[in-house]
Amino acid sequence: MDAAKLSALPEDSEEALTLNPDDSSSSPKLPPISAFDDRPATRFFMYTLQELMDPLCFVSMVVVIQVVPHSSSLSFAIAARQMKEKAQVVAMDMRGHGRSCTDNDKDMSIETLCNDVLAVLKALYGDSAPAIILVGHSMGGSVAVHLAAKKVIKSLEGLIVVDVVEGTAMASLIHMQKILASRPQYFHSIEKAIEWSVKGGSLRNVESARVSVRSTLKYDESKKCYTFRACLEETEGYWKGWYEGLSEKFLSSPVPKLLLLAGTDRLDRSLTIGQMQGKFQMVVVRHTGHAIQEDVSDEFAGLVLNFISRNRIGPHGVQIPLLRRPLQ
Repeated sequence: MDAAKLSALPEDSEEALTLNPDDSSSSPKLPPISAFDDRPATRFFMYTLQELMDPLCFVSMVVVIQVVPHSSSLSFAIAARQMKEKAQVVAMDMRGHGRSCTDNDKDMSIETLCNDVLAVLKALYGDSAPAIILVGHSMGGSVAVHLAAKKVIKSLEGLIVVDVVEGTAMASLIHMQKILASRPQYFHSIEKAIEWSVKGGSLRNVESARVSVRSTLKYDESKKCYTFRACLEETEGYWKGWYEGLSEKFLSSPVPKLLLLAGTDRLDRSLTIGQMQGKFQMVVVRHTGHAIQEDVSDEFAGLVLNFISRNRIGPHGVQIPLLRRPLQ
């Protein structure tokens, strides 16, 4: 595909994708999407990552999906800045996360999350989507895998999953409520939230934490403090659906695949066999925690760009045969 055919959105610092033609707000609007006719309040928030860094072209090539506790699409902000010269990055906050909102933020079923991403892609590109690489971290990785396995994105050219595999994820679900309950319930300031994220071990890169943490919080006027935006404790009924059958879906996805892990212990049997058979590329990223894209953003960006080049995706790959950034 000719590079000239890669579409672009305005280079605003932030872009609110409003899926409702009757909304009278001043946010930029796109044509209504039939899939959301029964959800008139649906709005997905998109970032260009200009707020705290150099201008970044908001558009097509790498689509990042981020759906994890106390996280948002800005988790990829620093890495996106390092990729901007060679890859276009789109990141969206998924329902119930960041600054997106729907009429039912607690509906976190895998089908709903997949449909949300498809609806946003349809609104952005219609039937002329550019080459797309889905990138998903943690539970966002499961959304990316399910979407790729469905084979409904015609221009999908790559899949990158960051530190999530079925076996480890399923085993950890019994501890999830305890993990969520152990985190602080409020913060007196955003700085305190950043400090907790770094000192508590969930993030190791202060620069990235200063960008990403604030979008995971909301201010409670009654209590005069900040609380977490996402209420994942109330979505337990959907958790198994995120991960069951994930390994086979990943292996069956008909596009080049990259699995980034923070440790080899995260591989389950199916993936071990698939990796030995050369069905996907795997890289173990050392000296990092679960949030690889934040802890070692420069290395992460390099791995993504190498994946693009290695698989000849897009004008900066070698020549492209045929999108996104995280959301919450």
